[in-house]
Amino acid sequence: MNPFLDTPQTSPGLWALAWRRLRADRMAMVALAVVAWFLLTLLLSAAGFIAKDWDAEIGVNYAPPTFMGAQSAEERGVQGMHAAEVATPDNPRDPLRDIIRQLRAEREGGANPALVQFDDYGIADPLAAEIAEIRAAQGQRNTTAAIEKRATLPLGADKWGHDIIQKTIKGSETSIVVGLTAALLATVLGTLFGAVAGYYGKWVDDCFNWFYSVFTSVPYLLLILAVAAVLQQKGVLTIVLILGLTGWTGVFRLIRAEYIKHKNREYVLAADAIGASDLRKMFIHIFPNISHVSLVQMSILTVAFIKSEVILSFLGFGVPVGMASWGSMLNEAQNELILGKWWQLAAASAAMAVLVTAFSLFTDALRDALDPKLK
Repeated sequence: MNPFLDTPQTSPGLWALAWRRLRADRMAMVALAVVAWFLLTLLLSAAGFIAKDWDAEIGVNYAPPTFMGAQSAEERGVQGMHAAEVATPDNPRDPLRDIIRQLRAEREGGANPALVQFDDYGIADPLAAEIAEIRAAQGQRNTTAAIEKRATLPLGADKWGHDIIQKTIKGSETSIVVGLTAALLATVLGTLFGAVAGYYGKWVDDCFNWFYSVFTSVPYLLLILAVAAVLQQKGVLTIVLILGLTGWTGVFRLIRAEYIKHKNREYVLAADAIGASDLRKMFIHIFPNISHVSLVQMSILTVAFIKSEVILSFLGFGVPVGMASWGSMLNEAQNELILGKWWQLAAASAAMAVLVTAFSLFTDALRDALDPKLK
């Protein structure tokens, strides 16, 4: 007897073949490694192992990146005043300039620098000393006076002295969570609607097609802004609902077509012959054969929703004040560019570009691996 003939031979399934094709694509593996690194960073940030103190004021205002060197005391004192002076270059008696010079002279003449705090225009806080006394009387530690702020940081600091690296990591947590959760919600809705419309057809299909046509007739950006205005709340959950409830249309169109194609095939007719219910035929027999379509669409929507969250936060409809995200960082950076502070914009843009590019490359490779006929 030939032992090789007696050994049962099993053919690899769809996912095993897809994984083989995916491993053969080096670019896909590199993209997957980058995406996995971002997801690992997200988990560590959510667990509090990294970027836990992202909102701590560890640097001076607008501390430059380390490779640029520290700012001088003169630059730190007039960094917000410079724009005001440039506005009236021919006016030697600018009152704002006189006040700033007087306050700087008083500070250099013996005032306690730890108790004198300046805003962007170099104007001292008149209540700084009183607030410090109240905190001392209540036994609270004056963190601003006790901690020596760093003059430079690896990638600089923002207006409040927050480390840009930690802020970017914390912002990636918000943006990626919003993208993944909203994509999951949109995929579930699109798959459910498409399955019902494609399987039952007739008037059920007509109703869903009418609903789909209404959503797609409105420009996408206008639609999400309209939903944001109706909800009138800011937060991660609100953004997830906005994106998930408006982004299901593409998934619906593809899943509906797949169900129309599969519902009359032999294996579905065989399930019907043995008395299988409609729900069992829809989600036990048909859906496993088209699940790769939903998976690919979810990965595509994740990339789109990360960019949409950035747009919403940039326009003021996104995360609330005090929560870091790439969109809120870009919103702050538009004012910082006027002062020549570009490092927050560079950090948020670079992180978003790397993640979106890696996710897009991985999505294309995954689509080719799951459906090689597309090549």
